[in-house]
Amino acid sequence: MKIRFKHQQYQLDAVKAVVDCFASQPYSSGFRYTIDPGKGSSNLFEEYEGIRNYPIKLGEDEILRNIQKVQKSQNLPPDSKLIKTPICNINLDVEMETGTGKTYVYTRTIFELHKRYGWSKFIIVVPSIAIREGVAKSFEMTKEHFLEDYGIQAKTFIYDSKSPQNIKSFSIDGGIQVMIINIQAFNARGKDARRIYEELDEFESRRPIDLIKANNPILILDEPQKMEGKKTLESLKEFNPLMILRYSATHKTKHNRVYRLDAIDAYNQKLVKKITVKGIEAKNIGGLSPYIYLQDIEISKSHPPIAKIEMEIKQKNGIKRQIRRVERGSNLFELSNELQEYKGLIVTDIDHISIELSNGKRLNISDVVGDVDELILRRIQIREAIRSHIKRERELFYKGIKVLSLFFIDEVAKYRSYDDEGNPQKGEYAKIFEEEYISAINDMASLFEDEYNSYINSIDVTKTHNGYFSIDKKGRLVDPKIKRSGEEKGLSDDVNAYDLILKDKERLLSFSEPTRFIFSHSALREGWDNPNIFVICTLKHSDNSVARRQEVGRGMRLCVNRDGERVDDKEVVHDINILTIVANESYKDFAKGLQSEIANAVSDRPKIANKEYFVGKVVHTKDGASKIITENEAKIIEFYLIQNGYVDYDKHITDRYYQAKEEDALEPLPSELKDIEEDIFNLIDSLYSDRQLPQIENESSKIVNSINRDNLYKEEFLSLWNKINQKAVYAVDFDSNELIAQAIGALNSELRVSAITYRIITGELDESLDKEALEMANAMKIKDNTLQKDKLSIQSNIKYDLIGQIAQDTQLTRKTVAKILMGIKRDIFAQFSKNPENFISEAVRIINEQKAISVIEHISYDKQEDRYKLEDIFIPSEFDYKELQEVKKHVFEYVATDSKIEQEFVKDLDSASEVVVYAKLPSSFFIPTPVGNYNPDWAIAFEKDSLKHIYFIAETKGSIS
Repeated sequence: MKIRFKHQQYQLDAVKAVVDCFASQPYSSGFRYTIDPGKGSSNLFEEYEGIRNYPIKLGEDEILRNIQKVQKSQNLPPDSKLIKTPICNINLDVEMETGTGKTYVYTRTIFELHKRYGWSKFIIVVPSIAIREGVAKSFEMTKEHFLEDYGIQAKTFIYDSKSPQNIKSFSIDGGIQVMIINIQAFNARGKDARRIYEELDEFESRRPIDLIKANNPILILDEPQKMEGKKTLESLKEFNPLMILRYSATHKTKHNRVYRLDAIDAYNQKLVKKITVKGIEAKNIGGLSPYIYLQDIEISKSHPPIAKIEMEIKQKNGIKRQIRRVERGSNLFELSNELQEYKGLIVTDIDHISIELSNGKRLNISDVVGDVDELILRRIQIREAIRSHIKRERELFYKGIKVLSLFFIDEVAKYRSYDDEGNPQKGEYAKIFEEEYISAINDMASLFEDEYNSYINSIDVTKTHNGYFSIDKKGRLVDPKIKRSGEEKGLSDDVNAYDLILKDKERLLSFSEPTRFIFSHSALREGWDNPNIFVICTLKHSDNSVARRQEVGRGMRLCVNRDGERVDDKEVVHDINILTIVANESYKDFAKGLQSEIANAVSDRPKIANKEYFVGKVVHTKDGASKIITENEAKIIEFYLIQNGYVDYDKHITDRYYQAKEEDALEPLPSELKDIEEDIFNLIDSLYSDRQLPQIENESSKIVNSINRDNLYKEEFLSLWNKINQKAVYAVDFDSNELIAQAIGALNSELRVSAITYRIITGELDESLDKEALEMANAMKIKDNTLQKDKLSIQSNIKYDLIGQIAQDTQLTRKTVAKILMGIKRDIFAQFSKNPENFISEAVRIINEQKAISVIEHISYDKQEDRYKLEDIFIPSEFDYKELQEVKKHVFEYVATDSKIEQEFVKDLDSASEVVVYAKLPSSFFIPTPVGNYNPDWAIAFEKDSLKHIYFIAETKGSIS
């Protein structure tokens, strides 16, 4: 299997933010120099030319203006100066939340900087082996993706102090050259590490660091907050960098920040998984000595609540702990076969999340009391992780999504040990896992459909879990060596560390690979993650050495299906992408701690919605034009918020605003702001509030929403289902000439570009066009020009593939784009030389608008033979009890609604005598459209009349948006 990458706007925005900081920098293919000339004929390097990065020709004032422009375009506070460091003068920060693809972003930034300005020497510095290997793997996985986009490949290598020969190629060769190096490789005192600073025979008595220094490379620091020790900073200075680009979710030292996508943005934009927590906590509830673990509670309309508890049972061969189902009135003394410790204990009450005992004590789901040691707690955690995995796997199996679970442990011996002869032995966690896995499969088997049951039974329990740790020279799993000398702390420079887990991402995602459960060391804080991690279990002592965000971050990426396609449709993304944390603390403590960490990380977000906040912000009108919010408009926004109770006395956003937003019931903005209303609400939403923090759900409060089989298989619903379950594909068969004519007319009437100073453009068109398009392209070719201003002559060498860029962004052929551009007026096209980037972006916007109109007018659907299967779409799922409404006519026993509008609609449907049966259609049922998959809300079957059934597909919204 191969993971497929696609263009995501937020990632393209992050790339553009960095690249635009150097707008007007002339393009150069590099600065050539002779390596050590004149040292005699024996000099190995005398005949070689090195290629270094071309210097930055912009003045510091101009760079600062570019940075400020980038910051204002994203509504970041503009810096008043360049934040210089002893290492170099240009230091840019890119803030991206874990799981949103920062490695992809800085890799694409490398290609874009090379394309725009010709810079070709890059060094990626990382704080650990794990990250280093993850970065190298990422380059391998994206090779074809970037080759398709840019037509070239980057030459990458991992620096190895024992064999520094690659540095020679790095210095001499053209094209994109990338060295990946972990900080310990040049920051340690060992013999091998020092080689980068020593005169080596294989370098003709030259120091490798001097060759690197001469290249003036661009440094990219991945997780820079882990590389801020004095010794590290001194080492980085040795590289003589042209600039430093820093990428992290948690920058410690601030520089010129040019892009921000923090935890709040990532979660609210649904770019990462939703989080649920199952906390396992041993409680002392006052004098209760018998062992009881409340595992689950079954809620059904057909019978009173039933609790599943683990308790001690007296048997002929001793006392064993087993699961028992209990209901109100169950006598635990009798169930235990009269163990004295349970005498007098009766279950007096059960609700959806807890049970009450006759001694007045109440246990919530996941509470464990009595004789509990650490190993018992770990067994319970492993059990619950397995159960959570199977529940999630059963749901996603039919969507072609493989589910993985990750266990963090603090000692390898607990998973794998070795006897005196070096033979591997199962550790206690491996033994517990296999016991609990077999038990869970047997216990839950009645819920499995045939196809999923066959899949489960085809996997041997001994092969479905695996350990990924450091490996010693004998091939044995070992604990990672932690270096604590000096200021830097991290994994040792062990080339075998995490080898398998870091290099087998794609294999792990295949259903043919039996591994589904991964055990790894808690030191695996970053550098490896897998998009299909759905469960993380922390089998280690609680401490503060690893932040919750680091642990959670290993599973935050959005998942991919069996075709390698990311499952990121905004309509369904959080129905599928749910990460469950089985924590070694209570849900409340874990959730509170994680939210506190996130709040601290976003503490510099603005909080006050006053006039001063809005004035001067960059927004966009509905036709895509940018504008600045005026002082008068800012006053109107502030009054709107006050008038509707959306801010409190201190101008903080109130719960009333968020509630109205959730219900799609926000009061309309005044008419003079209608043209920019979307961006105004985005500005309001970017203000910090506790309500903006990711909502971490309690897994233990969820219940299974079972199918009402009587309703699902009613004649009326089956008849309705057979009318709507046929899959279809769409085609857009519009006339290219019609689109060309419409685009030409729109460009002539709407395309207006503002001039910029000191910007001369060379338009360059690809010669891969066919003959007709090439003739048109040649007719449009723009010559180099020289601008004289204030006695300064500036020659621009920036090259633009005008047709290619517009074709890529509109997804039209180069020939069609060429015809469009040939058809527009000469004075309209002449605007390209004034501001080529603005010309391209505005042309793309206008052409896409005309394309959208054509799509709407010319779309058609063709039915396929394939149909949605009833059993694949209507699958029992877990919901928070508070979200559910009990109903009579629905195909499930309960309905989970998203808003008050839907709640009222459900009441109407359930009470309407005309309605026989209805269904809220799951997100897995959708209709494909050119702008994403559409999931209708409701399917309703009405009473039968003398001729036919009446059916209705309903969409419930609070507005006509």
